[in-house]
Amino acid sequence: MIDHAHDLASVRDATERLLTALGKLDNASVTQSSRLPGWSRGHVLAHLARNADALVNVLEGRPMYVSGEARDADIERDAPRPMAAQLADVRESAARFQDVSALPADWSRTVELRNGITDSASRVPFRRWAEVELHHVDLGIGYELEDLPAAFTERETDFLAARFAGHPEVPPTRLTDGTRVWRTGREADTPRVTVTGPPADLLGWLAGRREGSALAVEGGPLPVPPPL
Repeated sequence: MIDHAHDLASVRDATERLLTALGKLDNASVTQSSRLPGWSRGHVLAHLARNADALVNVLEGRPMYVSGEARDADIERDAPRPMAAQLADVRESAARFQDVSALPADWSRTVELRNGITDSASRVPFRRWAEVELHHVDLGIGYELEDLPAAFTERETDFLAARFAGHPEVPPTRLTDGTRVWRTGREADTPRVTVTGPPADLLGWLAGRREGSALAVEGGPLPVPPPL
């Protein structure tokens, strides 16, 4: 069962780690490239802040974003700001998300995200947790996939394996870190490909953060996960 209160506490902890790391950076670092193609660190921070506000919209029953174009324009607008402004925005938007999440609510209700995707409200805190953790890594400021909490790495791997399950472009695939096993890709009685590797590398490959060179593959080439 999803424990949204636990996930909200995890979001708070992850945000504090991020804010502490950002407090050590200067203005010049904002304009430097992140690990996401075409995005500076300022773009990543602007996205994180606007995502918090977008999830407030979701929890309050409004569209997540006015439109895809408006979302992109907001990120471009906010990306060049100095570090002090970025830091304040990430902190204040995170507080707005926590404040709305603390209100009495029916967490079993269905909410609508982007592109018509629906989910249980109880999963929204985990989605925010994933945004904070993975984009902290994307900043390229010393926080790596290996630094992610083990519980988060396992749950995000669960989530992504389930997301790609049944996808026509992903062959029937068995994933394992030597202890746990996941299945993803097209339906089949027997997986065609087995991918083995450390938890951080499995997650990095599924999330599009690593090309998978540290993974062992049997039964065919390493599948290419669809973009998130």
